[in-house]
Amino acid sequence: MKLKTKLTLGVGLLFLLIVLMSVIGSVYINKLKSDTEKILTANYNSLEFSKNMLLALDKISTDSVVAVADFQKYNRLQEKNLTEFGEKEATQNLNQHFKNYLQHPAPEKEKLIREDLARIMSLNMKGIERKSDIAIITAENATFWIVSLGTVCFLIAFILLFNLPQTIAEPINQLTFSIRQIAAKNYNERVHFKGSEEFNSLADSFNTMAEKLQEYESSSLSRQLMEKKRIETLVNNMHDAVIGLDENHFIYMINDEALKITNLRKEEIIGKTAHEVAVNNDLMRELLKNIDHPVKEPIKIVRDNKENYFEQDIIPINIVKTGEKETRYIGKVILLRNITPFKELDFAKTNFIATISHELKTPISAIKMGVQLLGNQKFGELNDQQKELLKSINDDGQRLLNITGELLNLSQVETGNIRLTIEKCSPKEMVQAAVKNVEKLAEQKNISIHTEYLSGDDFVHADFDKTVWVINNFLTNAVKHSFQDEKIEIRVEKLDTMIQFNITDTGSGIDEKYHRQIFDRYFQVPGEQQNGTGLGLAISKNFIEKQNGEIGVESSPNQGSTFYFRLPVV
Repeated sequence: MKLKTKLTLGVGLLFLLIVLMSVIGSVYINKLKSDTEKILTANYNSLEFSKNMLLALDKISTDSVVAVADFQKYNRLQEKNLTEFGEKEATQNLNQHFKNYLQHPAPEKEKLIREDLARIMSLNMKGIERKSDIAIITAENATFWIVSLGTVCFLIAFILLFNLPQTIAEPINQLTFSIRQIAAKNYNERVHFKGSEEFNSLADSFNTMAEKLQEYESSSLSRQLMEKKRIETLVNNMHDAVIGLDENHFIYMINDEALKITNLRKEEIIGKTAHEVAVNNDLMRELLKNIDHPVKEPIKIVRDNKENYFEQDIIPINIVKTGEKETRYIGKVILLRNITPFKELDFAKTNFIATISHELKTPISAIKMGVQLLGNQKFGELNDQQKELLKSINDDGQRLLNITGELLNLSQVETGNIRLTIEKCSPKEMVQAAVKNVEKLAEQKNISIHTEYLSGDDFVHADFDKTVWVINNFLTNAVKHSFQDEKIEIRVEKLDTMIQFNITDTGSGIDEKYHRQIFDRYFQVPGEQQNGTGLGLAISKNFIEKQNGEIGVESSPNQGSTFYFRLPVV
């Protein structure tokens, strides 16, 4: 517990007890005052009234007019001061007996009046005794609570008096001794306090200082220089470009590979900020542009009349200093990996696929034409088995033709040879063209396609054929994954400056963990019937993004799927 908390609790509790003792004393004093006032105002006045009525009764025989007036006067006062149980009845009897006495004075009636007055006085005397007992009990309770709280306050003050100075003085004495040891170069000295968090924190700071001094004392400058030289040699012999920046973006390290790429000299940039260098260096400016959010796309750099491709990686440098616990950021390293060989292999693969796809497309088309000719009855009748065989060959040929078409599209996208004709297009016309292409496929499963247009008369900037291809791909997938006798919904709506196309099916849906991968090349959702190439969605993504659009999916298992894309409004 912190020393401040201990002091606050101790002194605060003492303060609360003193306040509580004052409140209790005030309450009991006011209660005693109230009990005393009740005795004086109620019982004492009744005794005084009864005594005066007795005196007036004694004077009736000598001065009846004045005595009767006095008796009635004090009797009225007594009627207003009825405080004890039975006093009201005694006062009523007194009035009745006095009236009877005035009508026919007699010693027996006078005796009854005196008995009534005696009863009233007796009741008030007993009331005085009872209230006096209550006042005594109140005084005893007040004494008990005040003495108890006073004892507790004394004990707390006693504990604070003997414990607090020792708690503060002992760590200070120990710290003073340890500081003298450090001053004498005894860096092995450590302090360990028990108790408050403030002194524990002070001990940690002192021990950290001692540890750093010990580390500094035991270190060797020549050893540090050797280690620095070894690290510099290691970095310079790396095949990847390395640029080191401190937390303020000052360049403190750059290897030979990075110097070759940037066409800079070491003495020109070491000690300068990256932003100063970027003013006259295009590559450095490009690197700084993406320093907080590195792009996934490779960076193309022309060197020695050859295109080189580099993958940028930003590595933050965080360390924990000696004796400390928290991680501290001290800069970052820009790493440029040379992926030119891999890029060349990728280009070769793409060209190979494009060539093979192009070469296969012609014979596959010839096979399909031959199958159609064989199916023509002019060349002779076919039996059922032959018809089934021709249908299977035709379906396989069509599938191969589709695959080669997708591979050609993909190769065009990857090589950047895709040609887009961006023009003003009607969303409704594009949807209708795509629906027409898949109507027969949907009829085979008795699936209905519903369209809804909420974009009004808006047009989009798009390539008509490529966008229809994307919608057609979405619809084909929707038909494949929808159940028999279901429906597919197409919804076109306007969102600010974009038109969104939604294609919703009622199929088995896609788990959220596959949403990011589903637009990757050759990816297919595990567990589903694999009857495609996994290229359709990847090509769709490239087509839409090349038109400055966005593409995505919303789906969950057993809830169907909604594939959508957005294109800019004209």
